[in-house]
Amino acid sequence: MTECTFCSIVRERSALLVHETAQTLSFLDHRPLFPGHVLVIPKTHIETVEELPSDEIAPFFAVVQHMSRAVRSAVDAPGSFIATNTHVSQSVPHLHVHVVPRRPQDGLRGFFWPRLSYDDADHAETVRAAIAAAMDR
Repeated sequence: MTECTFCSIVRERSALLVHETAQTLSFLDHRPLFPGHVLVIPKTHIETVEELPSDEIAPFFAVVQHMSRAVRSAVDAPGSFIATNTHVSQSVPHLHVHVVPRRPQDGLRGFFWPRLSYDDADHAETVRAAIAAAMDR
């Protein structure tokens, strides 16, 4: 098995680093959607946000929040897009949060895929109830 790309970046500091804490590393995405696109990662190898230990969630997302403000300020953008994938479309199997500066009419349309509606109100309620029940487990 080859080493995780992001673990290698943590070890070798082989990216354009913008910020570091004891638990996180932030660097410019090598294929940015727009200049200022930053990835925030935990230094330890954790594949998805679902596996991030509960006591690390607040400090990790505090860095993401701070990074959003910093990116917007640095590139004079009025907004940002913050996203993470879990398994599907996750290019590197190491938790990473994209912080992307946004501007009106920048060409990024909502999500990157078509939106699918519920069949009807009953379908929406069935999905809502299933999610609520899963949260209670």
